[in-house]
Amino acid sequence: MMGKTNLEKNSVLYRTAIAVCFLVFAALVRVMPHPWNFTPVGAMALFSGAKFGRSWRAFLFPLAALFCGDLFIGFHRLMPAVYLSFCVSVLIGMACRNRQSLVPLAGATFAGALQFFLVTNFAVWAWERTYAHTAAGLTACYIAGIPYFGNTLAGDGLYVAILFGGFALLERLIPMLRAGESELTC
Repeated sequence: MMGKTNLEKNSVLYRTAIAVCFLVFAALVRVMPHPWNFTPVGAMALFSGAKFGRSWRAFLFPLAALFCGDLFIGFHRLMPAVYLSFCVSVLIGMACRNRQSLVPLAGATFAGALQFFLVTNFAVWAWERTYAHTAAGLTACYIAGIPYFGNTLAGDGLYVAILFGGFALLERLIPMLRAGESELTC
């Protein structure tokens, strides 16, 4: 009995370490040159929510990675909306933590990209002076953001496949990782 408990603890520890390494990878990729909005941050938030479940760590890791990236990229007025949006993506990831197959992850990826588009473009409209503060201005802002939505969705899709697929591959290659398959709560 004691051996099984130690195996489960070690498994959770290794799974947590691997998940954190995946998140660090995503954070590093974010600061590398890339097309606008084609980043792993949305995927990182979904992954963290799905792997860490209802834990403060699910929010801490992607937000810390986002902040560290912002130290290099720079700070801006829209940061509160961006960070809030990624918190929503963590919640979406939590919602699919027990259903990490193709269809639920595709739906979560789309939902995460869509809410990011809606939240951040609304913030641009509300907080910047680029668009008139009218319904027509809001519509124009959303229309102007459509190309960025395509990049967000494509980036999230690619990096969701890399993060979730890579983690699933490691679970298959290293059977000990499967012993702690529930959420990472060490």
